[in-house]
Amino acid sequence: MQQYTDLNKQFIAGEWLEGSADHEVENLNPYDESVINTFKGASTDDVDRAFKVAKDASKSWSVSNPLERQQVMLKAANILKERKEEIINWITKEVGGTYLKGEIEYTQTYNMLIEAASFPMWMHGYTIPSVTPGKQTLVYRKALGVIAMISPWNFPLYLSMRTVAPALAVGNSVVMKPASQSPVTGGTFIAKLFEEAGLPAGVINVVVGKSSVIGDHFTANPESSLISFTGSTPVGKGIGKIGGEGLKKLALELGGNNPFIILEDADIDRAVDSTIFGRFMHQGQICMSTNRILVHESIYDKFTEKFIERAKALPYGDPADKNTVVGPLIDNKAAKRVVELVQRTVDAGAKLETGGQADGNVVQPTVLSGVTKDMPIFQEEVFGPAVGIIKFKDDAEAIELANSTEFGLSGALHTKDLQRGIRIAKQIETGMIHINDQSVNDEPNTPFGGEKNSGVGRFGGQWILEELTTLQWISYQDEYRDYPF
Repeated sequence: MQQYTDLNKQFIAGEWLEGSADHEVENLNPYDESVINTFKGASTDDVDRAFKVAKDASKSWSVSNPLERQQVMLKAANILKERKEEIINWITKEVGGTYLKGEIEYTQTYNMLIEAASFPMWMHGYTIPSVTPGKQTLVYRKALGVIAMISPWNFPLYLSMRTVAPALAVGNSVVMKPASQSPVTGGTFIAKLFEEAGLPAGVINVVVGKSSVIGDHFTANPESSLISFTGSTPVGKGIGKIGGEGLKKLALELGGNNPFIILEDADIDRAVDSTIFGRFMHQGQICMSTNRILVHESIYDKFTEKFIERAKALPYGDPADKNTVVGPLIDNKAAKRVVELVQRTVDAGAKLETGGQADGNVVQPTVLSGVTKDMPIFQEEVFGPAVGIIKFKDDAEAIELANSTEFGLSGALHTKDLQRGIRIAKQIETGMIHINDQSVNDEPNTPFGGEKNSGVGRFGGQWILEELTTLQWISYQDEYRDYPF
């Protein structure tokens, strides 16, 4: 099968075009910082055209046969399966993902397409009894229109597709703006996939450009009805402000500082396995990554010893090596930030047990013990392969520590007492928490989203359907109505 081409161009109205701005976007490999490809950037005029095209295309796509939309989803899934190695290779070279990470992201994306294939049949309405004599009340569910999708760089294929596939399936059109660090896996590969699957021209459009040039203009475009964004909390708040001024719906999945609570009755070996995966999967560059490990004081030393031993043994380096577990961070700025965060935490009194250094953009798996809640690594989202271990004395303190940040996205808890675990879990201020597992979980039919500064809205299943559609009340009188005047 011939590999996809034209992936370094804009995709507007079914055509692959050069951007009309005077800037370029260099797509860099985060491991060796080589140039993968270069985009001629989109201008604000390109953005406006993409939204106009999407608005026009949405009119016919929204009333298309639901079986047509279902078949597009299924065909896209089959094409993705055939191109599995191609997309995993892109994930490795564009975002520094290991082969394991690429397989996981591929599988999640495939599953999302299969789930979205059922969405055209979910557009259920209602009949409601009326209190007005002779009135019949009908409620119709309709596609919103145009969805503005701003994708992140860490899991760009999947985190884009979890909005794009359901949006298209229920009859919306989409304009995508991928992150500059992942314009292919978060944008043009997806457009190419749906083009090959037979999606009509104009229903999906991709504009690639610097956020400083087109970012706010993209967000404010009046043609979109919903803005879907996954990324940092500060950027998300800015998008929310602009979107709010335009009275748009918002689906924002933002930062996380996720606690992993290990009670005194936990199976320590299983807890170690879970925390190793939950922290170091994709170098910790996941909003759901375990950010703080809270361990009961009675098992703190034993757990910490085993965790450090496992962390020291993790292979790190070139993500193209299938044995590598921890690859590079997305760029040198990110690597320096993590190393500096670790040093600031050590300066505050924590003990560096292993790691703490970077080789290029690869940060060593890093563990800090003796961490307290006033230290930087406790309060800040790490987004890298470093983690702090914190001691607690009882359930009340564990709950207080877990809730002591501005975030509330995900979490985990280990115990042999399931009912106790559920009681504690319900007191954690988080959108998701997983008992006897780790914090990095996402399934296509579950409500995914956070509390506090971790975002608004929910992705997945019937919950994303609510975000992507609107309701219209239509009534009719089947007998004459008497009016008071």
